[in-house]
Amino acid sequence: MKPTVVFGFLGTSLDRATGADRWSRWRPTVAMCQQEDLLVSRLELLAEPKFADVAKTVVADIDQVSPETVVRTHDFAFKDPWDFQEVYERLFDFISTYPFEPEKEDYLIHLTTGTHVAQICWFLLNEANFIPARLLQTSPARIDSREGSSAGRYEIIDLDLSKYDRLATRFAQEQERTLDFLKSGIATKSKSFNQLIEQIELVAVNSKAPILIMGPTGAGKSMLASRIYDLRHARAGLGGRFVEVNCATLRGDQAMSALFGHKRGSFTGAQADRPGLLKEADKGLIFLDEIGELGLDEQAMLLRALEDKTFLPLGSDKPIQSDFQLIAGTNRDLRTQVGAGKFRDDLLARINLWTFKLPSLAERREDIAANLDFELERFAKSHRRQARFNKEAREAFLKFARSPEAKWSANFRDLNAAVTRMATLAPKGRITVQCVEAEAARLREGWREVASDVRGEMSEVLSHERRAEIDPFDLVQLDLVLKVCRESKSLSDAGRKLFAVSRTKRAKMNDADRLKKYLARFDLKWDQITVP
Repeated sequence: MKPTVVFGFLGTSLDRATGADRWSRWRPTVAMCQQEDLLVSRLELLAEPKFADVAKTVVADIDQVSPETVVRTHDFAFKDPWDFQEVYERLFDFISTYPFEPEKEDYLIHLTTGTHVAQICWFLLNEANFIPARLLQTSPARIDSREGSSAGRYEIIDLDLSKYDRLATRFAQEQERTLDFLKSGIATKSKSFNQLIEQIELVAVNSKAPILIMGPTGAGKSMLASRIYDLRHARAGLGGRFVEVNCATLRGDQAMSALFGHKRGSFTGAQADRPGLLKEADKGLIFLDEIGELGLDEQAMLLRALEDKTFLPLGSDKPIQSDFQLIAGTNRDLRTQVGAGKFRDDLLARINLWTFKLPSLAERREDIAANLDFELERFAKSHRRQARFNKEAREAFLKFARSPEAKWSANFRDLNAAVTRMATLAPKGRITVQCVEAEAARLREGWREVASDVRGEMSEVLSHERRAEIDPFDLVQLDLVLKVCRESKSLSDAGRKLFAVSRTKRAKMNDADRLKKYLARFDLKWDQITVP
């Protein structure tokens, strides 16, 4: 067996005793060396110089009860033994220079003695693997114990909790409950989605850094942000409010005022001071949905607020402080936005530490059944009445919902709307096959109209005859190009957006020329696209 080395503070009260009757008292440092099945080869005893007399008595008594134990005392003088920073730094300096040899010696930390601050510091240093040791806890003999020994009892605790089967099982169950909470209780089957939620859970509890949630509209970004807030509130000490805002609804002075507040009279209509949403989220969390819609000025102020936790309300020269946490949501490719000059690259770098992309509902068809049950439960809670499928109707709906013809272009909003309509129209709360068929037809028509609107961008500049000559693959790509062109100020502007990635790898960024040549393949010119 390897020799055992123990680190511990002198118990200035518990270890203090004089006279012959001291042997009848339980003194933790001495008692540790009295244990029959725990042989302490060396004791590194940390003691304040002003308690040198107590330390001298303890060392002498250990020599009597355990002559084989070598005691090395270390002077530990504290200005304030209850000052966490001082104690932690002093212990850290001590163990940083200690010649640990874990392959030759077994180390224990005696947690029973010392102030609560010292005990916490020992624990933190051990948990952070600065000390390759286990924890040693000593205590007096039980009152009902027949052994009258002053040696008391001891227990060795290993912080590798995986060695404790019951604890490992409980931690696994708790993690499962947390993941279930983040998924709103939905028993999802998508392996990739479940792995994504596991990563989000770790980040939500262990990090305060901004989180960027990407995904199409209706994929559940807002609900997930709210769940992350609830999790941090419950387990990470987040005490402030959850504030949510859709940046697409903010424009001009309204955006500045809503986010950062304003002073009375700072603009027309500013009748009173306004704190702003960032201030309302102080000590809490703000969810900025569709962050890509913010203007460049608002982005610059948000960046400062993230870095300095201060910002200037509109019309004020006095900074306001707010210690908020941020979750941002977007359905846009922010890197493309950066390339197009619509999003600040320094802000993206600041919020891009933790980025998670939520898949669309169409990419998670195996989870439609579980989400269908969730939507039915949500309908029952909000409308205070139950609605259920009969067996045939449920099978019919799932068959349709999982088929390629179900586009789910609005994702969970489509599913929620479908369930709400079927449940509302269901005779006596029973959703029948007829209800399902009617809803499927309604959804098909809605998706057809969306597709028709998209194709309309092309039909205005491309004849049906010419369109029929183009492969479906090229039609999809051409439609996107036409849409971007319609939204752009110039040929060069459209080219920068469309070639945002490849242009960075080229020595010469001839975006306009590349786009012009692409359009020429279909006999199209810039003027044809942009002029009504």
